[in-house]
Amino acid sequence: MTNNYRNGPFHIETIRIEMNSTGQGRKMADDILIIGAGQAAAQAVQSLRAEGFEGPIRLFGDEPYAPYQRPPLSKKFLAGEIGYDRVELKSQDFYEQANVETHWGTRVTEIDRKNKRVLTGDGREFPYGKLILATGSRVRELNVPGFELEGVHYLRNIEDVKSIQSHFREGAKMVVVGGGYIGLEVAAVAAKRGIDVTVLETADRVLARVVDPIVSHFYERVHREEGVKIETGVTVSGFEGKDRITAVTSGEGKSYPCDFVVVGIGIIPNTELAAEAGLEVSNGIVVDEFCRTSDPDICAAGDCTSHPNAIYGHRLRLESVHNAIEQGKTAAATLAGKEKPYNQVPWFWSDQYDLKLQIVGLSQGYTEAVVRGDPENTRSFAVFYLKDGALVAVDAVNRAPEFMMSKMLTQKKAKLDPARIRDESINVKEIAG
Repeated sequence: MTNNYRNGPFHIETIRIEMNSTGQGRKMADDILIIGAGQAAAQAVQSLRAEGFEGPIRLFGDEPYAPYQRPPLSKKFLAGEIGYDRVELKSQDFYEQANVETHWGTRVTEIDRKNKRVLTGDGREFPYGKLILATGSRVRELNVPGFELEGVHYLRNIEDVKSIQSHFREGAKMVVVGGGYIGLEVAAVAAKRGIDVTVLETADRVLARVVDPIVSHFYERVHREEGVKIETGVTVSGFEGKDRITAVTSGEGKSYPCDFVVVGIGIIPNTELAAEAGLEVSNGIVVDEFCRTSDPDICAAGDCTSHPNAIYGHRLRLESVHNAIEQGKTAAATLAGKEKPYNQVPWFWSDQYDLKLQIVGLSQGYTEAVVRGDPENTRSFAVFYLKDGALVAVDAVNRAPEFMMSKMLTQKKAKLDPARIRDESINVKEIAG
């Protein structure tokens, strides 16, 4: 095998010769290509080198930016409290020093598995030995009359943030469609900037898909205290305006005047490239515990994947930094020949005002919600979700000790006594008895 890895960072190729059935040699590239330039991709690069892979790595991203953190986009980055230098995961120098050939602003349009190559939108093709799909996800769009009007925004990338920020002026009217994490985080930032904010949510409470009513009602109260108007049970039927949006209309016959709108109604995994290549796809690119797809030469990591989780006993598709990082590590280890299965309790967080909500596990299917603390009169409490007595998830609001302890307890599926959870005279480290 000829290894040209050390000759420079760009246009490098490692070739091995394999003998086919006729004794003829054929060239095969040992390159690892990574499609996608988010958290999972950046972690995969770092982990591939840490695992000892010395071959060429090529990294392709649709955006003109190196991989960056997305969670701050709806928080401090949107608020203007931090700049790009604080969300960038690694500088360009890192990729050069790691001998990674980067292709920012380049869309991969096809994976040719038979010939082991990818094709890009600008007509180029690149061979690969192994491939990592870290294609992430995109916003779910609201296809109603007026969706194309100026002033209707989504929040998924840096350019989206810049467009939303252009409307930030005190007294402006903003409607947020969707009372999930993104919608409420945007509402919190805007309210602090003196913007008149109305949140419209289809369900009967905010965060209905992910938390108990106790947590939903707490956040509704806090937002209202900060001046945000929240209306639940509202179905958006259209956007009004000539060229620019002037109002949001609902199926219930109400109109909500506004200067701009931010829509946050969820995301969709980017699986089309994988599906067109014939890989198995079902609510995400299907991978095993080693992040391998149905093609052993292709791994996938991050928001775009559906993976088996032994803790919960079924497949999961997770939209979280933690998942992206850990799957990036697992995919890298797999391709470096050091299999390290991914099987962890998921965790998430949300920052709104002075509140840090930290979530461990998945609460769906819980049979009892037990509160530790006082959500009615304080801004610090935790909700423990039990399923037949075993801990499956915890929502901790400004409760770091409960958050940290619950990671271990959820992993163990610890059986907890609700009375011990509620009793704050018992140290959180001792609630398991």
